[in-house]
Formats: sequence, structure tokens, C-alpha cells
Amino acid sequence: MPDPDDSFITEARLRPEISQSWRRSLLSGLRPDAGVRLEPSVDIDQRGRLQVAATPVLDQLALELADTGFGILLADSRARIVARRFGERRLETAFDRAGIAIGSLFLEETTGTNSIATAFELRRGCTVLGEEHYIESFKGFSCYGHPLISRVTGRLEGVLDISCPAQLANPLLGPFLARAAREIEARLLRGAREAEHRLLTSYQAAAAGGRRAVAAFAEGVVMASATAMELLDPCDHAVLRGMAADLPARDHPVRRKMELSSGRAVSVTFRAVPGTGGVLAEITDEARPRPRVPRARERMTWIPAEAAGDIENHRLARRPVLVCGESGTGRTTTAAALAEGQAVRRLDAVELLRAGDVDLVRRVAAKGPDVVVVEDVHLLSPPLVTQVARLLSAETVWTVLTSAPVADLAPEHAALAARCLARIELPPLRARREEVPSLVRSFVPRLHPQARVRFTPQALEALAAHPWPGNLHELREVLRQVLEHRSAGDITRTDLPPALREAARTRNLSLVERAEYETIVAALRGCSGNKVHAARRLGMSRATLYRRIRALGIDDADTVSGTRTGTTAGG
Repeated sequence: MPDPDDSFITEARLRPEISQSWRRSLLSGLRPDAGVRLEPSVDIDQRGRLQVAATPVLDQLALELADTGFGILLADSRARIVARRFGERRLETAFDRAGIAIGSLFLEETTGTNSIATAFELRRGCTVLGEEHYIESFKGFSCYGHPLISRVTGRLEGVLDISCPAQLANPLLGPFLARAAREIEARLLRGAREAEHRLLTSYQAAAAGGRRAVAAFAEGVVMASATAMELLDPCDHAVLRGMAADLPARDHPVRRKMELSSGRAVSVTFRAVPGTGGVLAEITDEARPRPRVPRARERMTWIPAEAAGDIENHRLARRPVLVCGESGTGRTTTAAALAEGQAVRRLDAVELLRAGDVDLVRRVAAKGPDVVVVEDVHLLSPPLVTQVARLLSAETVWTVLTSAPVADLAPEHAALAARCLARIELPPLRARREEVPSLVRSFVPRLHPQARVRFTPQALEALAAHPWPGNLHELREVLRQVLEHRSAGDITRTDLPPALREAARTRNLSLVERAEYETIVAALRGCSGNKVHAARRLGMSRATLYRRIRALGIDDADTVSGTRTGTTAGG
């Protein structure tokens, strides 16, 4: 596909770094005359490490710039605006009108050339004056941006920006901003040490006495009390880290329930530790008797734990049951548990429609099976569903399965559902992420009895991050494929299919970042991992490609087009 026409860039006679930025913006599909439609994120932690380190500096800058036409912006490591300061009110109004709000994402793909997006891209200070802005609506501003680099990890922590009406541009603003950026970086360094100490102090206070199961999670840090170590295994740590990462930015504790890989039910209370980026997790054993389940349930541990008691109660009561759930969630398995030890006759909606015989349902029921299971009842024609509804009060127990939400059923099917006062609703696997480790442990011996494998925490995190549109059926097939290639030793993230490896990498990326991730990974795969060729295909410099690879967390495993199939013992 030919590149978009960039003749207007040549005609503009821009500085080289601005010209290159315009081309990147154009290649991303952004047009100069496009209206910028920013959708600010509301999930901004105002007490994060960057904000804590930068706030005193921003406040001092605000005092120095009082009653002037200058404003200060702070963007985080994802290029989202997290703080603003203004020398006068009318500049704040102008920023609001332009969409420069808290939470707005400032990447070149979304906002074109400007001092935040371009400094974020180049990882060095830059100036963008008036007409040098790519987006027409920003040309009334001049701005100066400087990246904030961690002196510990070398990572980009954010971007500091000073903006003003175009006519107020002054070359002295660059050095002025660089000094403020260095001060924030120094505070970040001190803050990193203080944050580690603060997290440790909070953890020690929570774990005082040694009898409480407490864990602490932060970037590159995991701490757990002796009680927590006895309670949790590496699989559970992986699930807890994922749950902590998914928590919204809140000041108050958040409580979640989970089932450990040992089968024990616990509740977990998460508390953010302000200014550390860390989370404390206090695990409480529910210590309640587990519901007695039928023998079929004991063999079919992939049925949701909350449905176990319902299955036993409905089975003993011998009453019509409606089982709802997406395809692959275990509806047929649940029906088998409900009918344990009884004569069963199955009726498939597709077969009934093909037969076209309304009396077939009645004749089947007349033959006297203990249980009749009607699969995919939502597909039945009105006459057939009416026949099923009439027979629900008969001696035979009916189990009705549907993958359609009850609220979406047609009137005749909804009337049938209303007659089934007993219902079991099976959640999709994406709503059971914390159960993935135990489900994996349940499936593996059934799929490959001779397998002697251990799924690493990173592999389990990747499995938990996948959306699983095919639910349990898809999980079973993925595990079957993995075990065909590795039946002994550790199964790592690189042993998983590419789609699952990518799910873990992109879990915390924005929509724009995810699209960029997929584009770069596709180019690298198409070029057999050759970054020089991939950069040429993407229309960017090799240095830019390397920066984006680091920023998006792409590694060599992501660029492999298939699963690793090395020879292993027993495989």
C-alpha cells in the first residue's frame, strides 16, 4: 500500500525533528485538519509516585508563573495528562476547549506533533512552536517538553511541559523547564527509596505478630508473611498480582473472593499504599464447610464452585432446571451432574428442527426416561418450545440448556424459562480469572495423565489475561496443544500460543498502545524478527522502533509465529 501523500510536509519547510514527527503522525492515520477527540481516563491515581515527587515542583513553578500566560502540564509514563497548573485562568479555559484535560492521552498517534507526544517519542527535550504543531487546533500554542527519566531503571517516568500562546514563545523556557525536570527526577530517586521503606513499614505493620496472611506487591517487589507463604503457592501469587493490577485507583480497601489452587476459599482485602505504587493484600480463610457435591461434581472440578450446592439441591428436588451460560461454559457437564445415576434422553434443538415433528418431544417423554435434557432450547421453533413447556410438569425431570441470555429470549422461549423456577447460571471464563490456576491443575491430568509439568506464574498470568471467547472448551484445547509439545518440566509463557502471550503483554495497555503493539509485532514476525527490516516496513527509524519495543514490553517471544516445540522428556 503506498504511503499517504506527505507533500504538504515538504512544503511546510520544517525543522528535521518536526518533519519526522509529522510523518509519524501521518503514517498513524491522523490528519492535520482532524478534530482531536480525546477521551480522558478517569482512572488516574493522584497519589502515585510521579505525582508525589512532582507536586512540590509544580506548585513552585505555578508561583513563579503567576499572572502570566504560561501553563504547566505533567504527563505520566503512558503519556496521560495527570496534573496541570496555570498562570492565569483564561489559559485554563483555552486548554479545556482544546481537550487538554486530566487523563487525556497525548501520543503522536492521537495528538500529532506537540511537546508532550514528541518528547515521549524521542525521549529527549523538544520545542514545538505555533505552526509546527501537526494538528490545526494546537497551532495557537507554543510548548516545551522534557522527559522525566528514572535514575534507577532508566525508564521514562513521564514528561514535563510548559505551554503558552504562540506569541509568548521564549527560548529561555527550554532551560527553565530542564531545571525543573532535573529536580523532579531527583525527587523521584529519593521517593523510590522512601517508597520502598514506606511499603516495607506498611507490610510489617500489617503482618505484625506473624499470624496474619499478608502479602505486598509493587513493581519488582513481592513480600509475604510466613502464614501467607504456607497458604499460597506460586500460582496463587500470580493470580493475586493480576487482581492487584486490575484494581481501580481507590482510596478505600477493596475486597475480593478467590479460590486458591489448594481449593481453599479465601477473601482478599487489597489496600493501596499511598505514594509507593504498591498494594497490600490481607488473605482471610473463609473457614466455612464446603457444600457437599455429587460424585460427578467431584470428577468435574471445572464446574464453578458456587454452582456445586445448587446442582445437588436441584438434583435431589427433581424439578425442571434451566441451565444458562455461553457456549463452552460447562452446560452439558452441569446437566450430566444433575442427572447423575438416572436414565437420560437428550434432545438437540437442531435435530428436532430437522425432524420437524412436534409430537417427537411428547413421544420421547412418554418412553419414561428419568431425565430429559433439551440442548440449545433457544433455537427451537415456537410449536416445539410450546410442546416442551407443556410437558415440564410431567413426572419426567427436564433440564433445559440455553446459551442465550434469558433477557434476550423470544416470548415463547421466555415463557418456557419462566416455568423453570430452578436456574443455574454459569459465568464465562473471563469472569473466573482467579480460578484459572485451579482449572489448569484439574485439566492437565485428564488431558495427559503421564505429564509431569509445572506452569510458571508468568504462564498462568498469561492464561488469566486471555479473554477466552471459547470459555472452558477453548482452555482445554489450548492446554491439549501445549501438552502435546511439552509433557515434562516447566511450562513458561513462550510455550503458549502467540495470542495468549500477547494477551499478557497488552493487558494494561490503552487501545492505541494495543494497536501499536499488534502492528509492531506483526511487522517483526513478517520480517523474521529483523528489526532493521521491520523499521523500514513501519516507516520509522530503527532507534524509534527500539524505543517503542521497550516501552510496549515486546520481547523475542512475542515475535515468534508459533509455539516452541523443543524435544522434551515424554513429549
